[in-house]
Amino acid sequence: MTSSVLSFERVLSRSVGWSRAVRYSPTAKKGASLARLYNAATMGKRERVHLVETSPRDGFQNESIRIPTHIKTELIDRLSRTGLSTIEPTAFVSPKWVPQMFDSEQVARHVVETHYQTSGNSSDQKINFPALVPNVTGLERALASYGGSENLKTVSFFTAASETFSKRNINCSIERSLENLKQVIELANSHNIQVRGYISVAIACPFEGATPPEQVAQLAETLIKMGCFEVSLGDTIGMGTVKTTAKLIEKVSQRVPLNQIALHAHDTYGQGVANVTKAAELGIRTFDSSLGGIGGCPYSKGASGNVATEDLVYVLEDMGFDTGVDLELLAETGDWVSEALDMPYGSKAGRAVLSQLSLAI
Repeated sequence: MTSSVLSFERVLSRSVGWSRAVRYSPTAKKGASLARLYNAATMGKRERVHLVETSPRDGFQNESIRIPTHIKTELIDRLSRTGLSTIEPTAFVSPKWVPQMFDSEQVARHVVETHYQTSGNSSDQKINFPALVPNVTGLERALASYGGSENLKTVSFFTAASETFSKRNINCSIERSLENLKQVIELANSHNIQVRGYISVAIACPFEGATPPEQVAQLAETLIKMGCFEVSLGDTIGMGTVKTTAKLIEKVSQRVPLNQIALHAHDTYGQGVANVTKAAELGIRTFDSSLGGIGGCPYSKGASGNVATEDLVYVLEDMGFDTGVDLELLAETGDWVSEALDMPYGSKAGRAVLSQLSLAI
C-alpha cells in the first residue's frame, strides 16, 4: 500500500469513521484491517482542534448576488449535521453596509426554532451559534432575535490592526471600535454571554501594507484584558506565508496565552492551509474556516477565498488531530451549496472525497 493511499485512508477513518470510509477507500478490502486497527489504536488519544465555521456569515457576505434566506438556513441545517461544534450563522450589522445581511433576524429565529426549541435533538444543544455584532445596537438586535441569552451564548466583535482598514470596514477608528467593544462586553456580561474578538488585517492591510506583529500583539492583549475570551487573528487579504504567520503567532503568544488565540486564514495566494498547518505546529488549536472556501471581505478588494473547511479537516486529521467533523458530509454539503449558488466548488479535498465516493458507487 502506498504512503499516499494510506494517508488518505487514515484521514477518512478519522474524520468519517470506519464504516463510511471503507465505502470509498481506494484499497477498500485489502487495506481494511490496517485502517481499522489504526483507527482503533488512535481513538480517544488524539488532541482536539476546534473549527469555527463562518460560511453562512463571512462566506456569504462578499457574494454579489442576493442569497435567499432559505439557502442560508438550509446550509446551517446541513452544517449542523457534520459534527461542527461552532457555526456562525449571521451578523447584526446594517444592511446598508453589508447588504447580504438583510435577513439576520429571520436566520437567527430559524436557528432558535430549529436547533433549540423544536429539534429535540440533544446534539444540536452542543452546537454554538455565535452572532457577529458591531456595537451595542447589534447585540440588542441579536438578543431579541435569539430570544435572549438562553440561546445566544457567544457574540463576535471586529476591530482591526490598521486605522485605514478600520475606518473602511467598520466606519470608525480603532480607538472608537474599542469603546464600542467595551459597551458590548458590559452588556454581554450582564447576560452571561461570551465575547470573541476578531482582529482584521493582522498580517497585511490593503491600504497600509505589512502590519507590524507587535502592533497586533498589543491589540490582542488589549482585547483579552477587556474581557474577550479569545482573539482570532485574521489574515484578511490572504497575504500571509508560513514565515509571517509564525512571526505573528510568536509575537502575540508573548502577550496572550496560546489557548486564547485563533487563526482566521484566507487562501487568496494559496497559502491558507500551509499557514494553518504551521499555526497548529506552534500550538494554535482554534481555526476559522468557510465551507468550500466561500467568501472574503467586502471592504478588501480581491480578498476572496477563505480557507476551505474541508481542506483543514483533511490536513489536521492527517497531522493526528481530532476535528470531530465528518468529511464526507462536509464535502456533500459544500457540493450542494456550490450548486445552489451556481459557483465552482472550491475545496480540493472536498472534490477529491466526492470523486472517491463516486468511484465506489
